[in-house]
Amino acid sequence: MQKIKNLAYLFVMLLVLSSCGEYQKVLNRGTVEEQYKMAVRMYEAQKYSKALRLFEKITPSYRGKPQMERIQFMIAQSSFNVKDYTSAGYYFKRFTRNYPKSSKKEESAFLSALSYYKASPRFSLDPSDTKKALQSFQDFIDNYPNSEKLVEANKYYAELRGKLEKKAFEIAKTYYRTADYDSRNYRAAIVAFDNLLSDYLGTKYKEEALFYRLKAAHDFVLKSTERRKAERIKAAIKAYEKLKKSFPESKFMKESDIMLSTLNKEQEQLVKS
Repeated sequence: MQKIKNLAYLFVMLLVLSSCGEYQKVLNRGTVEEQYKMAVRMYEAQKYSKALRLFEKITPSYRGKPQMERIQFMIAQSSFNVKDYTSAGYYFKRFTRNYPKSSKKEESAFLSALSYYKASPRFSLDPSDTKKALQSFQDFIDNYPNSEKLVEANKYYAELRGKLEKKAFEIAKTYYRTADYDSRNYRAAIVAFDNLLSDYLGTKYKEEALFYRLKAAHDFVLKSTERRKAERIKAAIKAYEKLKKSFPESKFMKESDIMLSTLNKEQEQLVKS
């Protein structure tokens, strides 16, 4: 029995070695047609890294030929399957541009967005792929309103938007937290909170953003020279009024009322001086 097992193992190993040898021979010395056929074989066998090496070699020879449509899709799909999601997003998107009448256009548009989604890092890191994914899903939703993938696309879109929204909120808060070391960051925080509130209407961070915007404006007044205080006090009081109007029962109102009292006192001292 053990002898049969050993022979079976040896037979499998010989097949693997033979296959590897054939692949290397075609990769290094095969004709373009042989390389194309081998690339398709590797793709269908789900050996995507090997397929990509061959597709890379044959692409220049097939530009403008009918096979190129199939090759471009397999390159995109192979990149996706080896988890090179940024490249996959690019290749799927290029496929939709190059082959607008293809039966795979809708699928490619969705997979392009999904690729960028998978490449998208957590909110605190570089948002480039997140923004690409968000725009790609928006394009897909606009272009394919009846797609069976619409619900899934909307779900991913909402998740990505939430990620960018959180990043914008945390950046604004970081400006505020570091303003003690650099007073210019009070102004940067105010601008960042304003941008958050205008870019993400109805944001779940609105109450907290309005509060921190008031804090930044209030603290900016206290760090200001007499010459600049008057206009900054008015801006800070306006920030208070906006918070109170939007959230009259806000959990931040007690602290906000204390800040308003300080601002009024600063204003009275300016009038007296």
